[in-house]
Amino acid sequence: MLADVDSVVARVKQSRIYRRSGDILIVWGALHLARFALFRLAPVFASAGWFSVDLVGVAATLWILRGETGYGRRFPWRLAAAYALFYGFGWIWADVIGEMGPRQLTAFWPMLFEFGFAVAGLWFGWAFFVIGVGAAALTTAAFLWSGASYWLTIALISGGSMIAAGLWMRRA
Repeated sequence: MLADVDSVVARVKQSRIYRRSGDILIVWGALHLARFALFRLAPVFASAGWFSVDLVGVAATLWILRGETGYGRRFPWRLAAAYALFYGFGWIWADVIGEMGPRQLTAFWPMLFEFGFAVAGLWFGWAFFVIGVGAAALTTAAFLWSGASYWLTIALISGGSMIAAGLWMRRA
């Protein structure tokens, strides 16, 4: 009987993780679609706008996670530190060490975070893993074979897959 209780507790915990993650994915997916649309329509905003959109996304993520820090709970420092490490690692490779052009950068950033989702799937469930690996495969295919429609394809894969995954995870 205790095993049944443990099983229910584990499923409820995973469901809560999926629900919050789904909300976060939907926000980031919408931001990615808006980012690509804005930058294609007004390229002058691309350099400063990229970081600004990320700041909005981080603020929205922290706002969604605010319920996790109720009475008796602490701020999820490890999650914030993991995000900062991923972003810092990406920034060093994208802007300091690597000499990437716009096309490579547009594939690099989604791939970095898709890798993060795949790794998170090792702890939080197969959905994260499948989403990360699937979106990374689509991003790679778009990079290699999309030609002139590359920017639209990446926008749809990056933003659309996050929104679709978020909607799917919210119902889990």
